[in-house]
Amino acid sequence: MIRGWYTAASGMRAQQWRLDGVANNLANVDTTGYKRDQAAFRANPELLIRRMRDDGVYQHPFGSADVAPIIGKLGMGVELNELYVSFDQGSLQETHNDFDMALDGRGFFVVSTPYGERYTRNGSFILGMEGLLLTKEGYQVMGENGPIQIQHNNFQVDNFGRIWVNAEYGPDDLVSREANTWDEPVLLDTLRIVDFEIDRYLRKQGSSLYSATETSGPPFDLEGNRPRVIQGSIETANVEPVREMVQMIEVNRAYEANQRVIQAHDSMLGVLINQTARMG
Repeated sequence: MIRGWYTAASGMRAQQWRLDGVANNLANVDTTGYKRDQAAFRANPELLIRRMRDDGVYQHPFGSADVAPIIGKLGMGVELNELYVSFDQGSLQETHNDFDMALDGRGFFVVSTPYGERYTRNGSFILGMEGLLLTKEGYQVMGENGPIQIQHNNFQVDNFGRIWVNAEYGPDDLVSREANTWDEPVLLDTLRIVDFEIDRYLRKQGSSLYSATETSGPPFDLEGNRPRVIQGSIETANVEPVREMVQMIEVNRAYEANQRVIQAHDSMLGVLINQTARMG
């Protein structure tokens, strides 16, 4: 019965990990480029149950008898195997904002932070005071030639991630894209987009940023098999609220079931101790 306590307690602990992931997913359902957390579990090794003090059955003409035949297996609980990030493609939402960019396919934007390069799927960018393309947290978006410096209403990004500017207008000419004929486009830079061997093992850093780990491998630049860059759109979170709510209900029911198991074992142990005390 004591073993049953630990088995049920491990199930409760596993459901707590699962609930943390579901709650985090629901909290970020409206976060641009968010990727949901997914918990994976594994069972502890099972224990063989043998019937003790049994006369046994002779399996061979000569030799000893099996006096404790196996009657089944006993589960020893469950533990968290990993809490990984699911990088399934989120839906694309059109914003008509030139500084919003979405990736359609595998890959990550590269941003420069005080802690080194970080990677993101959140393409909701802004224009900094010095004309630098920044994330909303103020981190520089990196191109293949370094930080990207552009001008308001004077750039376009094609599906390959190349940034084009119009040479006809100077830095002080603010013209609309409709009025701009783009007779002489000039290639300014190309968005740096990278990928990883095993992206599920990237570590979340907050603000939709990820850092590489030893398991994920180092980033490598994408050249031929680049994702499609869509200017004027953002990638929404790949979280389905209804699915997450259903999982939350399942977690609560599983947690309560393990709790009732512990209560039942506690009740049986109490009866056993009381009856033993009376017999003594």
